[in-house]
Order: sequence, then structure tokens, then C-alpha cells
Amino acid sequence: MKPKILSRAEDGVLRLTFNRPDKKNALDRDMYRALVAGLEGAQADDAVRAVLLAGAGADFTAGNDINDFLSFDAREEFPALSFVRALADFDKPLVAAVAGDAVGVGATMLLHCDLAYAAPSAKFRFPFVDLGLVPEAGASLLAPRLFGRAKAAQYLLLCENFGAEEALRLGLVNEVVEENGLFYCAEDAARRLAQKPVEALRATRRLLRGDPSETLARIDVEARLFRQALEEPALQARLAAFFAKDR
Repeated sequence: MKPKILSRAEDGVLRLTFNRPDKKNALDRDMYRALVAGLEGAQADDAVRAVLLAGAGADFTAGNDINDFLSFDAREEFPALSFVRALADFDKPLVAAVAGDAVGVGATMLLHCDLAYAAPSAKFRFPFVDLGLVPEAGASLLAPRLFGRAKAAQYLLLCENFGAEEALRLGLVNEVVEENGLFYCAEDAARRLAQKPVEALRATRRLLRGDPSETLARIDVEARLFRQALEEPALQARLAAFFAKDR
């Protein structure tokens, strides 16, 4: 069986690739755990200067695997929370290459990336309210700061889809790049970051992003509300209907 997360380090860049293209790279528990391990390993490895996130096949990621939601056990710690906390607390540059679907956590994780590049095929959506959930990954804090309050309300409350050009206008991505050059462009940016003076790069990144404690605190508030919603029978029925339609 092929690994669902591909990991490769080269030229100071750790590439983490979501490798479940038949499921639009939907992230399940095992994938979250592998991603957390990858980020923790990158944090501890001085040879890794930047991390590049990408999806295999046509999509970045369609978000959380609905089956994991349907089998949610309130007694367990959902691995997605560990992943988004790891992103928020990560101390090295994060770069993303986005094509196709970037839904749910596939969109919110981009709020933690320093540089993101999108193909014209990229489609973004924060579907949480439609599913009876609240946003995660600190999106309720970070999206208004990045998009402005009006646009954040449009996309977090109405759950509207938007494309690559709108993502560029919102500041969610840095550039729209043709599909066949997308990964090269993102990889080139990650390599250039990896060649910068380490301490100056990290210090500048910290100044740009500020203290992560506020974001981590908001992630925890969102997670508590998210968990409460997952325990509601009405939400379970909504997710089951969504999964049946999507399948």
C-alpha cells in the first residue's frame, strides 16, 4: 500500500505531499498523524529550512475525511487538532502549491503558510457552517485579519466557493501559476527560502506573524465548539447525508 503522506527532504526543503488522489486527498487520522510527525521532525532537524505542502493528482485536499467525523469518539483527541496546532506553532517557513479542491482544512491551513501558489483550477471553500460546525485552525481570527471583516463573513458564513484569482485578491495566495509550472514555482520559492540566513529569516517571520499564543488560544476555543457540535445527533445525520451524496 502506498503511503498516504509522501515525505522527501532535499536542498533544505521537506516536501509533504497528500497522497490519496482517489479521495481528493481527504485527510484521515493516519494522515494527520504523519503530517504532525513530519512537522515535528522538520522543526528538530537543522538541515530542514522550509516545508512545502502539496497534493498528489488534481487536488490539494478536499479537507477532513467524512468517515472520521462519522466515527468520532468524544473520548479521543482528534488528530486534526494536533495538526493545526503544529502549523500555528511551526517556526520555519511554510509554502503551499494548490491545485483543484482546497476545502475545509485544505483552505484553513493556507492561513498558516508564508507563501502559497495556486493553479487556475484551484477552488477554495470554508464549508463549516453549512455542515453545522465552526471554522477551525484559527480561521475565525486569521481570515478577518487577512481578508477584511466583510470578505471573511462572506466566505465563513455563506460558505461560498471562490477561485484562484479571488484567493489572490484576498491575499490567501501569492500568485496564480499555470498548472504545469505550479509545483516548480512553489518548490523554487521554498528552495530560495532555504538558502536565506537562518536566524534573520526566522526572526523576520516571527515579526510578521506575531506571538502564536493568540492563534493557539483561538484554535482551542474553536476546537471546543467543534467537538460539541460533533456530538450532536443532528450533525451526525447531516454529515451522513453529505457523505452519501459526495460518495
